[in-house]
Amino acid sequence: MENLKDDVELALEKIREGLRVDGGDVELVDIVDGIVKVKLQGHCAGCPFSQMTLKNFIEKELMKSVTGVKGVISA
Repeated sequence: MENLKDDVELALEKIREGLRVDGGDVELVDIVDGIVKVKLQGHCAGCPFSQMTLKNFIEKELMKSVTGVKGVISA
C-alpha cells in the first residue's frame, strides 16, 4: 500500500505540471482498494470542466502509469 501511495504521488507530480499551467492543482487524499481519492484545488476546484479533468486527464494518466490504480474519484 505504501509503495502504491508513493507511485501515485510521483505520477501526480507530473500531472500537477499540466494543472498548474491553468492555475490548478490536485491533492492526494486517500487510496482505498485501488481507488484514488483526490481533491482538485485552485482554478480546478470551481471549474465547470473539473469532472472531465478528473476522469479524462488525472484518472487516465494514473491508470496508465501506476499499476494497481483502478479509478480516481473526487474527495
